[in-house]
Amino acid sequence: MRPLLALVPGEPAGVGPELVVQAAQCDWDADLVVFGDAASLHRAAAALSLPLVLHRAGETPATPRSLEIVDIPHPHQVAPGTPEPANAVSVIAALTSAAQACLDGRMHGLVTGPVHKAVINDGGIPYTGTTGLLAAHAGAEVVMMLANPTMRVALQTVHLPLREVADRITPDALERTLRIVDAALRLQFGIAAPVIAVLGLNPHAGEDGHLGREELDIIIPTLERLRSDGLHLVGPLPADTAFLPGKLAGFDAVLAMYHDQGLPVLKHADFANAVNISLGLPYPRVAVDHGTALDLAGTGKADPSSLFAAIRCCAQLAARQADA
Repeated sequence: MRPLLALVPGEPAGVGPELVVQAAQCDWDADLVVFGDAASLHRAAAALSLPLVLHRAGETPATPRSLEIVDIPHPHQVAPGTPEPANAVSVIAALTSAAQACLDGRMHGLVTGPVHKAVINDGGIPYTGTTGLLAAHAGAEVVMMLANPTMRVALQTVHLPLREVADRITPDALERTLRIVDAALRLQFGIAAPVIAVLGLNPHAGEDGHLGREELDIIIPTLERLRSDGLHLVGPLPADTAFLPGKLAGFDAVLAMYHDQGLPVLKHADFANAVNISLGLPYPRVAVDHGTALDLAGTGKADPSSLFAAIRCCAQLAARQADA
């Protein structure tokens, strides 16, 4: 199956439109349909001196330098690097329209560019991130997982102050996360019996209770219960040694207890090719693993590697899910 992927550029004042124009120059194992502002893409193409032809969705692009588009105009056309809160409504509309197309089966997966959280909130729309937006739209519970060619790292908690993390690690929450990760690895990644490494919360995974009891009271009993249901779980492991290459080779994914426990290691290993995957949605969703880069917008220096990796990853996940 050749997947049909919805592609949302994100913040128009950031690098998203430029990255999409660069993606239009390539051949993919998928057909791309942009949900966004046509004028922003044309301006980005002109700034990069790259060819771009946009066709109304439903028409077949003639060359690799063209894209189908569902045009969702921004009310204010902005200069690169200068975000406009009045565009928040159209940015969110592009995301929800593309997501609805996936839920309706008109698209097989969703690739999203970077969205500026503060600009969306300044535009009067409560917004904590695209992952949460899509989860609420689909009525699904989701898990954020970052991946690159070296590793996959899922997160038990995401954007929380450290002092709140421990309170969010409960048996129910941990079980829910692990079941979502296990199911996604089987369905979308085609791994028949995935092995998931689970990190401890505390240094040295609590050191038998001397450095904290979360491992003894919550994590270990939950892992034992899930193992009896057939999940292949290793841990809890000390975070400072779990990512050693010899150990990492034996895991299909690692579950970190909080954002900065796992993601610095992944991004150090290969930031350019890292992507953000939302596990638990009814369709594959993959995002770039970087922000809007307002300082690079309009300079032509933005690296499209993460968007390219996201398109490749989403196409593979969509094809596997269709064949499952």
